[in-house]
Amino acid sequence: MANSSIPKREDIQEKDKWNLSSLYPTPEAWEEDLKKLEEQIPPIEKFKGTLADSAEQLKNCLDFLIQKVDMIEERLGYYAMLRRDENQGNSDSQGRFSRFMATATKLAAAASWVSPEIQAVPDETMQSFLADPLLAEYKIYLNKLLRFKEYTLSEKEEALLAQQAEFAMAPQKAFSALTNVDMKFGEVETSNGTVPLTNTTYGMVMTDPDRSVREKAYKQFYAVFEGHAHTLSELYNGSVQKDIFNARIRGYESARGKALYPDNVPGDVYDNLVKTIHDALPALHSYYELKREKLGVDSLRHYDVYTSLVKDVKTNIPYEEAVKLIGKALAPLGEEYTSTITEGLGGDWVDRYENEGKRSGAYSAGSYPGKPYILMNYKENDIRHLFTLAHEGGHSMHSWYSVKSNPFQHYNYTIFEAEVASTFNEQLLADWMLKNRADSPEMKAYLIGKQIDDTVATIFRQTMFAEYEDITHKMVEAGQPLTLDSLRSEYRKLLEAYFGPAMTLEGESDLEGLRIPHFYSSFYVYKYATGLSAAIALSRRVLEGGDREREDYLSFLKSGGSRFPIESLKVAGVDMSRPEPIKSAMEHFSTLVDEFRTLI
Repeated sequence: MANSSIPKREDIQEKDKWNLSSLYPTPEAWEEDLKKLEEQIPPIEKFKGTLADSAEQLKNCLDFLIQKVDMIEERLGYYAMLRRDENQGNSDSQGRFSRFMATATKLAAAASWVSPEIQAVPDETMQSFLADPLLAEYKIYLNKLLRFKEYTLSEKEEALLAQQAEFAMAPQKAFSALTNVDMKFGEVETSNGTVPLTNTTYGMVMTDPDRSVREKAYKQFYAVFEGHAHTLSELYNGSVQKDIFNARIRGYESARGKALYPDNVPGDVYDNLVKTIHDALPALHSYYELKREKLGVDSLRHYDVYTSLVKDVKTNIPYEEAVKLIGKALAPLGEEYTSTITEGLGGDWVDRYENEGKRSGAYSAGSYPGKPYILMNYKENDIRHLFTLAHEGGHSMHSWYSVKSNPFQHYNYTIFEAEVASTFNEQLLADWMLKNRADSPEMKAYLIGKQIDDTVATIFRQTMFAEYEDITHKMVEAGQPLTLDSLRSEYRKLLEAYFGPAMTLEGESDLEGLRIPHFYSSFYVYKYATGLSAAIALSRRVLEGGDREREDYLSFLKSGGSRFPIESLKVAGVDMSRPEPIKSAMEHFSTLVDEFRTLI
């Protein structure tokens, strides 16, 4: 697919779009279910005040809420989100999503009494309920819910909080609309011709071998962010304030504590990650110094860090070929895994290419009733997109196994676990490519260099982001205001620490902190770093092992949300409560850098 222009949605071939009929065959069918969901809201009240009466009555309530309400809500929400993201400039899709959110907010308010009432059931009574076979299928769900007892408010307070869910998304929605639709970055002349500069193409342009192209694109791109810097800083400040409000009103010690609690992840895991990565920064600085030397520049610049040090290695992998390569690379996971993923990626799971108004980046959206859909903006001349497709395919296969192996109430795994399944696939793909496609020293160096850069991006960079989130939230919690100047200042300090002495930062470099979408889902990005660290360990285990190691990993995928993430990863063969997997990943990074230095 040509990269020289961005087509309109209607110009994309149907075979290159996802088919959302597993959710709804038509928008009209969606409308019918939205009406049905609205009709299910008033009957929720009939269960009020009865949940302590008997295990049977509690089961009746949960059957109604989960099987007849929540499953419909999930189906509606995923369809509305996917339709919105395929073209964020489509007013019908925007309206559909807004109407869903309005109904979901009403539903949350109407059901806000349920959790407090379950948690108010006397402990002795609840233990007898949990021992009753009638509630066997809800035992995991109820035990997880009861953990939140001390952080659950009164019925009235929960109802008030539920009603603010829609407008609480305003900072995130405004950020997305501003950066993906309203902000225009123009075009840039590259080594491959004129390219429209967007959030999607920016990363590709930053790999251009011509330094003047990278510099011009960098300056042009960030000039637009500079023009909206005050708005962006206020949006992020609003998001942080929302996080802290939600934590304080429920009695959590901090916004970070609230974010970690659902996964049962101790704060030490977060702090150990940051500390371990800081200890490894000399190795990162050494790599940047190597990059500076090989690029032949006096000082490394922010727009230099993504370009390859291996010249004259061209890659052009059409989408269909990418699917075949991924299938071959994932063969160690067995026939069921590989046949399912290749059929899905080559079929109608994936919305493949960029179009006007489409959400940037990539994601997998697995739901219980629908297929595990994938949004891509695939570029065949950028090998990173091959790895992104394998990454998102890992998420989708995690969803596929989880849905097959669990009831709806606990099929949904955590992001902590999800980032293992995705980066695990990337590790297997890298291993296969090195063994089967590294037919020259240059290609081998290119692939190893890519692994190094991926480790930098996924472990070092995401840890820097995680540290930034921790700093900004702690500033507000300590009564310090977040201003444009303070945000830029804190972000610049981190850039200096992580990039080291080889780097000369630009005046606009700290604007990067205003353009990261994941900051609007706070304390999320650290899971990328822990995920890749676990994936490196587990992929080595599977590649060097046999049937048992493969089955251990597949058992992890099948566990869904039936365990807390650290426990489910122990099933796979790695203990993320300890710093050793991260230290091991850093040792692997150093080994790759040494091999890379020899090759180039």
